[in-house]
Amino acid sequence: SQIYCHGELLRQVQMAKLYQDDKQFVDMPLSSAPDQVLRHFRELAQTHNLSIPRQELQMFVQEHFRAVGQELQPWTPEDWRDSPQFLQKILDPRLRAWAGQLHQLWKKLGKKVKPEVFSHPEQFSLIYSRHPFIVPGGRFVEFYYWDSYWVMEGLLLSEMPETVKGMLQNFLDLVQTYGHVPNGARVYYLQRSQPPLLTLMMDRYVAHTNDTTFLRDHIETLASELDFWTKNRSISVSSGGKSYILNHYEVPYGGPRPESYSKDAELAATLLEGNRDTLLAELKASAESGWDFSSRWLVGGPNPSSLSSIRTSKLVPVDLNAFLCQAEGLMSNFYSRLGNDSEAAKYRNLRAERMAALKDVLWDEDKGVWFDYDLENEKKNLEFYPSNFAPLWAGCFSDPDDVDKALKYLEDSRILTYQYGIPTSLQKTGQQWDFPNAWAPLQDLVIRGLAKSPSAKAQEVAFQLAQNWIRTNFDVYSKKSAMYEK
Repeated sequence: SQIYCHGELLRQVQMAKLYQDDKQFVDMPLSSAPDQVLRHFRELAQTHNLSIPRQELQMFVQEHFRAVGQELQPWTPEDWRDSPQFLQKILDPRLRAWAGQLHQLWKKLGKKVKPEVFSHPEQFSLIYSRHPFIVPGGRFVEFYYWDSYWVMEGLLLSEMPETVKGMLQNFLDLVQTYGHVPNGARVYYLQRSQPPLLTLMMDRYVAHTNDTTFLRDHIETLASELDFWTKNRSISVSSGGKSYILNHYEVPYGGPRPESYSKDAELAATLLEGNRDTLLAELKASAESGWDFSSRWLVGGPNPSSLSSIRTSKLVPVDLNAFLCQAEGLMSNFYSRLGNDSEAAKYRNLRAERMAALKDVLWDEDKGVWFDYDLENEKKNLEFYPSNFAPLWAGCFSDPDDVDKALKYLEDSRILTYQYGIPTSLQKTGQQWDFPNAWAPLQDLVIRGLAKSPSAKAQEVAFQLAQNWIRTNFDVYSKKSAMYEK
């Protein structure tokens, strides 16, 4: 889209900072056809010798764009019930009441796309979805890729498999249309994806419903999503005289992110012109990782505290490769279940190859955990991140002792001394995916990774970490009547 993705209209409006948040403009539907809007814009630009005054731009936007959210309508999930069974299992009456209030939120977060988006997709940045969905809330009125996995876990706990099935179908439609799952359901997110959890979403749904027909109908679409990562995000890594294929986040497109245009453009302007597109592509790769932004992607650069040094694509992330390893294992199971032994064997072999690479390239025997690998500096990034535990969560390790070693690493890093949750890192950079912030998905990576272990000590630590996180969120909710993003 020459309006929502790139072009002079987008540049002028975003650099004029008409709104506090750049995302607001690119979420506004058009009042008329895009060619008409662009023609009027060009006429206005010519009148002002290509530099339109702020007030004139404001009037232009008011005339040609509509308010955010008009293309969506509220939706109450049809499978929502008042008292799902999990509530009865919560013995503490205060915690049960809180969980009951959270269960009510599904009705507030449900959205449905209006038919006009289907009829006139060119007038919207929102991508049409056939089925209703749950949104994160706040400034995010569309659905996102990796967030939706945890949303679906919650929906299944709330006994709402039909809502999950509809959301899954939306993701599968995106893969069939675009060849991958975009970062979120907006045209300006199409250049990048997010952590690949679609296969896991299908697994959770099928485990809950036993809907093998749905799996059979869509197994090829799941395969083509994994192909996207193989074809577009693979990298060869050498270790101990051997060569391995692993994956990294990489978005081979320059230009500022439309939803953060002015920030990206201003940061790029601090660099020499020849380095700007590389920076902008790295910012997008970081957004693809879900960790936008973090010291994880700044490490090893000339200035590890500045975003201008970001180098996401130069790192081989533990979590991405654990997610893909898990997906390959699930695909093998799916194909076995459907009676396709040759495809099952193919994915079993892919998983085995990745397991070997995780061990040989990312595992650190001295520290007893996995670390991201820096391709340029040819060494591991030995900093603490909860993502270091992703292979435990994904079940992608073969030595049972790895759990105890990872537990010792958790203790040695003094992570168990943090009473309010597992910090995202131990580095204070001012970025949101760093200390002192704690994020729910990362708690899950560590807690569930430990809880699945047969080790009694690991289960005990997992329980304590879960208690800490629940207590923190309960205390905040009691004071603020809100759940915080982080």
